[in-house]
Amino acid sequence: MFARGPIPGFRLLLVVVLSLVLVVLDSRFGRVDELRSWLSSALTPVVWLGHVPDSLSEWGANLFTSRDELIEENESLRARLLVLERRSIKYASLAADNIELRSLNGVATQLDETVVVADVIGVSPDPFSHEVIINKGSRDGVTEGQAILDAHGLMGQVVQTSRFTSRVLLISDSSHAVPVEVLRSGVRAILLGTGDPDTLDLVHVPDTADIREGDELVSSGLGGRFPKGYPVAKVTRIYSEPGEPFANIQAEPEAKLNQSDLVLVVFQPQVRAGEDGCPPGEVDCTQATTGAGTGNAADSEGSE
Repeated sequence: MFARGPIPGFRLLLVVVLSLVLVVLDSRFGRVDELRSWLSSALTPVVWLGHVPDSLSEWGANLFTSRDELIEENESLRARLLVLERRSIKYASLAADNIELRSLNGVATQLDETVVVADVIGVSPDPFSHEVIINKGSRDGVTEGQAILDAHGLMGQVVQTSRFTSRVLLISDSSHAVPVEVLRSGVRAILLGTGDPDTLDLVHVPDTADIREGDELVSSGLGGRFPKGYPVAKVTRIYSEPGEPFANIQAEPEAKLNQSDLVLVVFQPQVRAGEDGCPPGEVDCTQATTGAGTGNAADSEGSE
Protein backbone atom coordinates (compact mmCIF):
# COMPACT_ATOMS: atom_id res chain seq x y z
CA MET A 1 0.00 0.00 0.00
CA PHE A 2 1.25 3.46 -0.92
CA ALA A 3 0.57 6.42 1.35
CA ARG A 4 -1.50 9.00 -0.41
CA GLY A 5 -0.34 12.62 -0.33
CA PRO A 6 -2.52 15.67 0.16
CA ILE A 7 -5.40 16.02 -2.25
CA PRO A 8 -4.40 18.42 -5.12
CA GLY A 9 -7.63 20.35 -4.70
CA PHE A 10 -6.90 20.89 -1.02
CA ARG A 11 -3.41 22.19 -1.79
CA LEU A 12 -4.83 24.63 -4.35
CA LEU A 13 -7.41 25.84 -1.82
CA LEU A 14 -4.65 26.31 0.77
CA VAL A 15 -2.58 28.41 -1.67
CA VAL A 16 -5.62 30.55 -2.60
CA VAL A 17 -6.48 31.20 1.07
CA LEU A 18 -2.86 32.10 1.86
CA SER A 19 -2.76 34.49 -1.12
CA LEU A 20 -5.97 36.21 -0.02
CA VAL A 21 -4.62 36.61 3.52
CA LEU A 22 -1.42 38.23 2.18
CA VAL A 23 -3.41 40.56 -0.11
CA VAL A 24 -5.63 41.71 2.78
CA LEU A 25 -2.65 42.23 5.09
CA ASP A 26 -0.86 44.26 2.43
CA SER A 27 -3.81 46.43 1.35
CA ARG A 28 -5.45 47.04 4.75
CA PHE A 29 -2.66 46.87 7.30
CA GLY A 30 0.62 47.20 5.33
CA ARG A 31 2.04 44.19 7.19
CA VAL A 32 4.11 42.83 4.30
CA ASP A 33 6.07 45.99 3.46
CA GLU A 34 8.93 44.92 5.71
CA LEU A 35 8.89 41.40 4.22
CA ARG A 36 8.90 42.83 0.68
CA SER A 37 11.84 45.10 1.52
CA TRP A 38 13.72 42.16 3.07
CA LEU A 39 13.09 39.96 0.02
CA SER A 40 14.21 42.76 -2.30
CA SER A 41 17.46 43.11 -0.36
CA ALA A 42 17.96 39.34 -0.35
CA LEU A 43 17.47 39.16 -4.14
CA THR A 44 19.90 42.00 -4.86
CA PRO A 45 22.80 39.58 -5.58
CA VAL A 46 20.57 37.80 -8.13
CA VAL A 47 19.99 41.10 -9.95
CA TRP A 48 23.71 41.84 -9.95
CA LEU A 49 24.55 38.35 -11.22
CA GLY A 50 22.08 38.83 -14.06
CA HIS A 51 24.13 41.80 -15.27
CA VAL A 52 27.48 39.97 -15.07
CA PRO A 53 27.41 38.83 -18.76
CA ASP A 54 26.74 42.37 -20.00
CA SER A 55 29.47 43.76 -17.73
CA LEU A 56 31.98 41.18 -18.96
CA SER A 57 31.05 41.86 -22.58
CA GLU A 58 31.44 45.62 -22.09
CA TRP A 59 34.74 45.08 -20.26
CA GLY A 60 36.05 42.94 -23.11
CA ALA A 61 34.99 45.49 -25.72
CA ASN A 62 36.68 48.30 -23.81
CA LEU A 63 39.81 46.20 -23.37
CA PHE A 64 40.35 45.92 -27.12
CA THR A 65 39.41 49.50 -28.04
CA SER A 66 41.95 50.90 -30.45
CA ARG A 67 44.23 53.83 -29.59
CA ASP A 68 42.76 55.96 -32.41
CA GLU A 69 39.25 55.51 -31.02
CA LEU A 70 40.43 56.57 -27.56
CA ILE A 71 42.11 59.69 -28.98
CA GLU A 72 38.98 60.59 -30.97
CA GLU A 73 36.77 60.07 -27.91
CA ASN A 74 39.11 62.18 -25.78
CA GLU A 75 38.96 65.06 -28.27
CA SER A 76 35.17 64.82 -28.40
CA LEU A 77 34.95 64.93 -24.60
CA ARG A 78 37.25 67.95 -24.48
CA ALA A 79 34.99 69.78 -26.94
CA ARG A 80 31.89 68.92 -24.90
CA LEU A 81 33.65 70.06 -21.73
CA LEU A 82 34.34 73.47 -23.27
CA VAL A 83 30.68 73.82 -24.26
CA LEU A 84 29.49 72.83 -20.79
CA GLU A 85 31.94 75.24 -19.13
CA ARG A 86 30.59 78.07 -21.26
CA ARG A 87 27.02 77.13 -20.31
CA SER A 88 27.92 76.85 -16.63
CA ILE A 89 29.31 80.39 -16.66
CA LYS A 90 26.09 81.63 -18.23
CA TYR A 91 23.92 79.70 -15.76
CA ALA A 92 25.99 80.97 -12.83
CA SER A 93 25.33 84.53 -13.93
CA LEU A 94 21.60 83.87 -14.30
CA ALA A 95 21.49 82.14 -10.91
CA ALA A 96 23.20 85.12 -9.26
CA ASP A 97 20.64 87.49 -10.80
CA ASN A 98 17.81 85.22 -9.68
CA ILE A 99 19.10 85.09 -6.11
CA GLU A 100 19.33 88.89 -6.02
CA LEU A 101 15.76 89.29 -7.28
CA ARG A 102 14.46 86.76 -4.75
CA SER A 103 16.28 88.50 -1.91
CA LEU A 104 14.69 91.79 -2.92
CA ASN A 105 11.29 90.15 -2.52
CA GLY A 106 12.21 88.79 0.91
CA VAL A 107 12.15 85.14 -0.23
CA ALA A 108 14.99 82.87 0.86
CA THR A 109 15.33 79.69 -1.23
CA GLN A 110 17.92 77.29 -2.53
CA LEU A 111 18.28 77.11 -6.31
CA ASP A 112 19.91 73.72 -6.69
CA GLU A 113 18.95 70.41 -5.10
CA THR A 114 21.44 67.81 -3.93
CA VAL A 115 21.61 64.81 -6.26
CA VAL A 116 23.06 61.30 -6.25
CA VAL A 117 24.13 59.53 -9.45
CA ALA A 118 22.67 56.02 -9.82
CA ASP A 119 22.84 53.20 -12.39
CA VAL A 120 19.78 51.51 -13.87
CA ILE A 121 20.41 47.82 -13.12
CA GLY A 122 17.04 46.27 -13.91
CA VAL A 123 13.75 46.68 -15.76
CA SER A 124 10.36 45.31 -14.73
CA PRO A 125 9.40 42.30 -16.91
CA ASP A 126 5.71 43.17 -16.59
CA PRO A 127 4.64 44.85 -19.86
CA PHE A 128 1.85 46.70 -18.04
CA SER A 129 4.16 48.17 -15.37
CA HIS A 130 6.77 50.75 -16.38
CA GLU A 131 9.38 50.41 -13.64
CA VAL A 132 13.15 50.27 -13.39
CA ILE A 133 15.55 49.35 -10.58
CA ILE A 134 18.49 51.57 -9.58
CA ASN A 135 21.53 50.67 -7.49
CA LYS A 136 20.87 53.19 -4.71
CA GLY A 137 18.77 52.39 -1.67
CA SER A 138 18.08 53.33 1.93
CA ARG A 139 21.80 52.96 2.71
CA ASP A 140 22.39 55.97 0.42
CA GLY A 141 19.57 58.02 1.96
CA VAL A 142 17.04 57.29 -0.82
CA THR A 143 13.41 57.37 0.32
CA GLU A 144 10.05 56.79 -1.34
CA GLY A 145 8.72 59.71 -3.34
CA GLN A 146 12.04 61.16 -4.51
CA ALA A 147 12.19 62.41 -8.09
CA ILE A 148 14.41 60.66 -10.64
CA LEU A 149 15.95 62.52 -13.60
CA ASP A 150 18.13 61.67 -16.55
CA ALA A 151 20.19 64.06 -18.66
CA HIS A 152 17.08 65.20 -20.56
CA GLY A 153 14.25 65.50 -18.05
CA LEU A 154 12.05 63.94 -15.39
CA MET A 155 11.89 60.12 -15.50
CA GLY A 156 9.71 59.24 -12.50
CA GLN A 157 9.77 58.74 -8.75
CA VAL A 158 10.95 56.18 -6.21
CA VAL A 159 8.10 53.93 -5.07
CA GLN A 160 9.98 51.29 -3.06
CA THR A 161 13.40 51.08 -1.42
CA SER A 162 15.56 48.36 0.05
CA ARG A 163 18.99 48.71 1.57
CA PHE A 164 20.91 48.51 -1.70
CA THR A 165 18.37 49.17 -4.47
CA SER A 166 15.23 51.18 -5.22
CA ARG A 167 12.30 50.68 -7.56
CA VAL A 168 11.36 53.65 -9.76
CA LEU A 169 7.93 54.19 -11.33
CA LEU A 170 8.34 55.91 -14.71
CA ILE A 171 6.14 58.81 -15.80
CA SER A 172 4.86 56.69 -18.71
CA ASP A 173 3.14 54.23 -16.34
CA SER A 174 -0.65 54.45 -16.55
CA SER A 175 -0.88 55.03 -12.77
CA HIS A 176 1.53 57.98 -12.73
CA ALA A 177 0.62 61.69 -12.77
CA VAL A 178 2.80 64.81 -12.76
CA PRO A 179 1.64 68.40 -12.09
CA VAL A 180 3.09 70.47 -14.95
CA GLU A 181 2.90 73.92 -16.45
CA VAL A 182 3.47 75.26 -19.95
CA LEU A 183 6.82 77.03 -19.94
CA ARG A 184 5.68 79.63 -22.48
CA SER A 185 2.26 80.60 -21.09
CA GLY A 186 2.25 79.29 -17.51
CA VAL A 187 -0.92 77.20 -17.98
CA ARG A 188 -1.04 74.46 -15.32
CA ALA A 189 -2.38 70.94 -15.83
CA ILE A 190 -1.86 67.28 -14.95
CA LEU A 191 0.23 65.00 -17.18
CA LEU A 192 -0.81 61.34 -17.07
CA GLY A 193 1.02 58.23 -18.20
CA THR A 194 -0.64 56.13 -20.90
CA GLY A 195 1.33 52.89 -20.75
CA ASP A 196 3.16 53.98 -23.90
CA PRO A 197 6.75 55.18 -23.25
CA ASP A 198 6.48 57.70 -26.10
CA THR A 199 3.08 59.24 -25.29
CA LEU A 200 1.63 61.14 -22.32
CA ASP A 201 -1.81 62.76 -21.93
CA LEU A 202 -2.41 66.31 -20.68
CA VAL A 203 -5.84 66.13 -19.05
CA HIS A 204 -8.58 68.56 -18.00
CA VAL A 205 -7.27 71.40 -20.17
CA PRO A 206 -9.98 73.79 -21.47
CA ASP A 207 -10.33 74.07 -25.21
CA THR A 208 -9.47 77.79 -24.98
CA ALA A 209 -6.22 77.33 -23.01
CA ASP A 210 -3.06 78.91 -24.43
CA ILE A 211 -1.25 75.72 -25.44
CA ARG A 212 0.40 75.03 -28.80
CA GLU A 213 2.13 72.10 -30.41
CA GLY A 214 5.82 72.22 -29.55
CA ASP A 215 5.27 73.85 -26.13
CA GLU A 216 7.59 72.56 -23.41
CA LEU A 217 6.01 71.22 -20.22
CA VAL A 218 7.97 71.56 -16.98
CA SER A 219 7.21 70.39 -13.45
CA SER A 220 5.12 72.97 -11.61
CA GLY A 221 6.23 71.97 -8.11
CA LEU A 222 2.62 71.73 -6.88
CA GLY A 223 2.13 69.01 -4.31
CA GLY A 224 5.77 69.12 -3.22
CA ARG A 225 6.64 65.76 -4.78
CA PHE A 226 8.60 66.96 -7.83
CA PRO A 227 10.97 69.96 -7.85
CA LYS A 228 9.79 72.95 -9.86
CA GLY A 229 11.12 73.75 -13.31
CA TYR A 230 12.45 70.41 -14.61
CA PRO A 231 11.62 69.46 -18.24
CA VAL A 232 8.96 66.75 -18.42
CA ALA A 233 7.51 66.58 -21.94
CA LYS A 234 6.85 68.42 -25.19
CA VAL A 235 3.37 68.86 -26.69
CA THR A 236 3.06 66.87 -29.92
CA ARG A 237 -0.65 66.88 -30.77
CA ILE A 238 -3.74 68.96 -29.91
CA TYR A 239 -7.23 68.15 -31.14
CA SER A 240 -10.77 68.85 -29.96
CA GLU A 241 -14.02 66.98 -30.38
CA PRO A 242 -17.21 68.96 -31.02
CA GLY A 243 -19.18 69.60 -27.84
CA GLU A 244 -16.38 68.57 -25.49
CA PRO A 245 -15.20 71.22 -22.96
CA PHE A 246 -11.66 69.85 -22.76
CA ALA A 247 -9.05 69.47 -25.48
CA ASN A 248 -7.25 66.20 -26.15
CA ILE A 249 -3.56 66.94 -25.81
CA GLN A 250 -0.71 64.47 -26.22
CA ALA A 251 2.93 65.00 -25.30
CA GLU A 252 6.22 63.16 -25.71
CA PRO A 253 8.50 62.65 -22.67
CA GLU A 254 11.76 64.58 -22.68
CA ALA A 255 13.58 61.84 -20.73
CA LYS A 256 14.87 58.79 -22.58
CA LEU A 257 12.78 56.34 -20.57
CA ASN A 258 13.95 53.21 -22.40
CA GLN A 259 17.55 54.26 -23.04
CA SER A 260 19.06 56.08 -20.06
CA ASP A 261 21.52 54.01 -18.00
CA LEU A 262 22.58 56.78 -15.59
CA VAL A 263 20.03 58.76 -13.58
CA LEU A 264 19.97 61.36 -10.81
CA VAL A 265 18.15 60.92 -7.50
CA VAL A 266 17.02 64.37 -6.36
CA PHE A 267 17.15 65.42 -2.70
CA GLN A 268 15.09 68.57 -2.29
CA PRO A 269 16.46 71.27 0.06
CA GLN A 270 15.36 71.12 3.70
CA VAL A 271 12.77 73.76 4.58
CA ARG A 272 13.35 75.48 7.91
CA ALA A 273 10.39 75.69 10.26
CA GLY A 274 8.39 78.86 9.92
CA GLU A 275 9.35 79.55 6.26
CA ASP A 276 7.22 79.30 3.12
CA GLY A 277 4.00 79.04 5.10
CA CYS A 278 5.10 76.08 7.25
CA PRO A 279 4.26 76.74 10.90
CA PRO A 280 7.00 75.88 13.41
CA GLY A 281 6.83 72.25 14.50
CA GLU A 282 4.59 71.20 11.58
CA VAL A 283 5.71 67.70 10.56
CA ASP A 284 3.85 67.44 7.22
CA CYS A 285 5.59 70.49 5.77
CA THR A 286 9.06 69.02 6.08
CA GLN A 287 8.31 65.33 5.72
CA ALA A 288 9.05 65.28 2.00
CA THR A 289 12.49 66.79 2.49
CA THR A 290 13.66 64.87 5.55
CA GLY A 291 17.10 63.38 4.99
CA ALA A 292 17.82 65.50 1.94
CA GLY A 293 21.35 66.35 2.86
CA THR A 294 22.44 63.30 4.80
CA GLY A 295 24.38 60.14 4.16
CA ASN A 296 26.04 59.56 0.85
CA ALA A 297 23.93 62.18 -0.90
CA ALA A 298 26.20 65.03 0.12
CA ASP A 299 29.28 62.93 -0.62
CA SER A 300 28.04 62.17 -4.13
CA GLU A 301 27.24 65.80 -4.79
CA GLY A 302 30.67 66.88 -3.69
CA SER A 303 32.37 64.31 -5.90
CA GLU A 304 30.75 65.45 -9.11
